[in-house]
Order: sequence, then structure tokens, then C-alpha cells
Amino acid sequence: MMNNRQLADTFTLIGNLCEIKGEVIYVILAYRKAAENLMSLSRAASEYWKEGKLREIPGVGKAIAEKIDELLRTGKLEFLEKLKEEVPESLAGWLQVPGLGPKKIALIWKTLNITALSELGAAAKNGQLRGLPGMGAKSESAILEGLASLARRSGRIPLGRAYPLAQEIIGVLKGVKGVVAAESAGSLRRMRSTVGDLDILVAAKNSSAVMEAFVNLKGVSRVLGKGETKASIEFTDGVRAQVWIHPPEKFGTALQYATGSKDHNVALRQIALDKGLSLSEHSLTKLKGKGEILCATEEEVYVTLGLPWIPPELREDHGEVQAAKANKLPKLIEVKDIKSNLQTHSTWSDGKLSMLEMARAAAKRGIKVIAFTDHSVGLGVAGGMKMEDHKKQSAEIKKIQKQLDDEILVLHSTEVEIKADGSLDYPDEFLATLDIVVASLHTSLRQPREKITQRLLKAVRNPHVDVIGHPTGREIPDREAADLDMEVILQAAAESGVAMEINAHPSRLDLDDLFARRARELGVLLSINTDAHSEGDLDMLHYGVAIARRAWLEPKDVINTWSTKKLLDWLGKRGA
Repeated sequence: MMNNRQLADTFTLIGNLCEIKGEVIYVILAYRKAAENLMSLSRAASEYWKEGKLREIPGVGKAIAEKIDELLRTGKLEFLEKLKEEVPESLAGWLQVPGLGPKKIALIWKTLNITALSELGAAAKNGQLRGLPGMGAKSESAILEGLASLARRSGRIPLGRAYPLAQEIIGVLKGVKGVVAAESAGSLRRMRSTVGDLDILVAAKNSSAVMEAFVNLKGVSRVLGKGETKASIEFTDGVRAQVWIHPPEKFGTALQYATGSKDHNVALRQIALDKGLSLSEHSLTKLKGKGEILCATEEEVYVTLGLPWIPPELREDHGEVQAAKANKLPKLIEVKDIKSNLQTHSTWSDGKLSMLEMARAAAKRGIKVIAFTDHSVGLGVAGGMKMEDHKKQSAEIKKIQKQLDDEILVLHSTEVEIKADGSLDYPDEFLATLDIVVASLHTSLRQPREKITQRLLKAVRNPHVDVIGHPTGREIPDREAADLDMEVILQAAAESGVAMEINAHPSRLDLDDLFARRARELGVLLSINTDAHSEGDLDMLHYGVAIARRAWLEPKDVINTWSTKKLLDWLGKRGA
């Protein structure tokens, strides 16, 4: 049965093919909105289908619901098959080429009868495009540049690449004379796990010096555009960035607008209209009479609308505006709230540093408890430990604990492998001797949905398992999550009391924000850990906290915020 991603990909494809065909825009937007909403669900669409509630999914009307029903029943969609007979499926991929819109795609395809990107490149190189209506040598050159750029890009940019690059850019721009403020915007500021291009907003009276600094950043391969208040660049790895410069007195509305999301902004604009105002990226203007309200900060924008400031991570139109109106926004977790790191690795398996070195590095960052979860024997590729090795590790922990004194508490743990049949790498009697047990999936992740769900459920229900590490096994951007029935798993976690991990490593970010929020709704405890294999990995904690904030988590929802006594009491009760 198709999962949410497969359904979303199907509707995205339909939307793209309809656009090339020349279908009316509202039809195209309907399919794309359906795809977006399917990916935003915290439950499987198939569950809504079984319950006869497909139309309760946002953006799913009668026609879309009928198509989902057909896809879930048969795995195919007659409408799409007929559409692909009219418009070759491969043309949908052409929309990713910068500067190549649906009308040009249709023109090239119908005139030259080519459907592959390789054929498009060959046609551009051979001068076959310049004779088409509205196209010339410049168009051919632009398409070739777009194809080269696409070849360097791998879709959306992982947060772990986008965030540090944006911070580097912002650091340079803040050093330019006359710059009052500089911030990232868009999906990056909302800390989504992947982002599109990098959007940077700058508050400054004079733009020329900012523009020069921006287009001359280290690693820029080409300048895509440069005007008085906006510039666009592309780095050597294909990542693109834009900068917009606004007067300081208008920076608040500009930042709010550029941060999004689109649906969040639509909700704010409606509130503005209800108050007799019009909200744009430039200002709030009065609908009757003259006058505009300038906002230098976002806080002023929200106050003018009668709302408390809404943290960027919440701005997805997932109930945050209603919560703000009712003064019920959560007090979101912050990095400073984290007191323990319950998944770290040392040279006992695949870590880069000794336990003493890692413990001291964690203590230096304010961590009070560290658990060494070196891999179990079954994960040989990561230097998994045999049971007899743990006796030596335990002795070393006692030795280094004396050296560390009360600087940080070291827990003896393991990241035990959940094997293909759902059994664990170590027997229960051994797991019972450890301070804390993290169980994770690393292999056989492409098992059928029912089988891999039952496999993880065994670990969730094992009384000796305290935390499920990176539950879906995804790796960004190379490996999709396992096809798990997360609703069943989270309900089981709520019953067993096991904590579900938000793995902070930017290649994981697993659980994602949608599942983490659903876990919170069900009363499941969460655990934010760095999965650190080196000292530098400890600094990735903020990524996990960002996902937790997107999930509306407060400190009380996360076991890593607990005092040492509360954490040890919890572990003691679980092991009893």
C-alpha cells in the first residue's frame, strides 16, 4: 500500500504534467497543495482511508479523495496514466532546470519531439533551440547553464549544509559598515530539515557596500543577478543564495514576510484586514485614510496585530495563530534546557575520542550527564562491542568517573542493534545490567511495512529498552525513512513508557517534527541526543532542539532537561 510520500510524489507529478499541458492554474495548485498536505500528516493517509475520513485531510476534496482511494486500492491511477499518454512523464523533470518554464518546455517538446534532459542539452549545444519562437542564442546559453547547475544540485539543501553557510554569510554581512541587522529567512529560519535557496535579509541605509560584500563571498561561482536592493549568487556546489536589503525602519515587516510560511502569512494578512489594515513586506497600511505603520522588528508586527510574537519554527499554519490569539503558545524548549546527552560514541566502537575526552568536551558545554552508547556486536561495520568488552568499558567508566568527580556523570550504556527479526543484539539479562539502553534500526530498512513495524514494536515493548534511537532510520538526503506505521509505534511507546529520540545530527533529524509532535500529543516522552562521534558533533545539539521546537515541545516533554536525580529515578523505575 502506498505511503504518504508516494502519494505526495504522485500528486506532485500530476501537478507538474498539468502545468506543462497548460491546465488552468487552480487545478495545478490543488494537486500541489494536496501533495504538501499529505507530506505534513502525522498519520498515514491510509489510516484516514480505512476510517472513511480522507476528506478530513486539509486540501483534499471529493476529486482528490477519489484519486487517493484508487491509488490505495490499486496502486495505480487511471487519470495519471492517461495524462502521461498526453504529456511524457520525463518532462516533469525539466521544470527543475532554472529559467525553463512550462510553456518553453511544451514548445521544445512539441517542436523538436525530445523528452530527455540529455536530448535538451544536445539540442541547446547544437543550436537547435534558437530558431524557436521567442528563443535565441541567449536562451540556449541560459538552458545550458541551468542544466549544469541542476547537475550540481541534489534537490533541497540539507539543514546541516544550509545553516552554517547562512551563518557564515550573515557574519560577513554584519561586519559591513552601516548594517543594522542581518537574518536568514524562509524555510531556513523556520529550521526545516531541508531548505531551498538561502534567503538573507539585511537592514541597512546604504546597499552598495552590502552588495559588494555579498557577491564577493568566498566560494561564489557566479553572480546570477545584482540590483540596488537584491542580489543572487550560486556557490560552487550549486547552493544558491539571495540577499534583500531593506531600510532599518521597515526590517520587521520584511523579515516577517520573508520568513513565511505562505499559509502563516495568509492568516496574518486576514487578521490585519479584520483590523482595517493591509500587511505587506514593506509596512502595515491603513485601509481607510492615509498612513502606514513601520515596524523595525517582528515583535512590533505581531503586537500591531494584537498577537504575541510567534517563534519562526512554529510558523507553518499548524494552529500557532489560534494558539497565539488564545495566549496559549507553548514555552518552547531551548538549548540551555538540555542537561544530558544520552547517545554518544567513543573509541570503544566508532567514536573518534576516548570516553574521558568526550566526557570533558560535553562537560565544557554544560552537559551534566553523558551516556556512552557504543554499538553492539551485530553492527560490525561500526566496530560493535562484544559482551565481554563491556566489562572492560565498565571498569574504565569507574576509573574516569573518579577523575571527573562531579563535573559530569558518566553512564554505561549501549546502542543495541534491533535485528531483522526484531530481537536485540544482547540478551535481556545483560541489558538489565546497563544504566540505560538505546535500541536502534540500522539494517534491513527496506523491509515491508508490516514486518518492519512489528520489528520495531518488539524493541518498544522490551522493558529493558529505555530509548528508541533515530526511530525511522532515515539519512538526509540519501536514505528515506523506513516505511513504518508510526501511529501504531507511538501508541505503543505511550503504553510502554519508552522514550523516542530526536537525533540531532543533521543527517538524521529523526524523529522529524511531525512525528515528534504526534508523540507529544500521545504523551510519549522524547529524548534529544547528538549521537556524537567526535567533539564537534556535540555542537549539533541545536539542530535537534530546532526540530523539537517545530514539534511544539516544551522542556517538560524531553527527558534530557530533567535533573540528574529525576533522570536516574526514571531509569531506576524502568529497570525495576
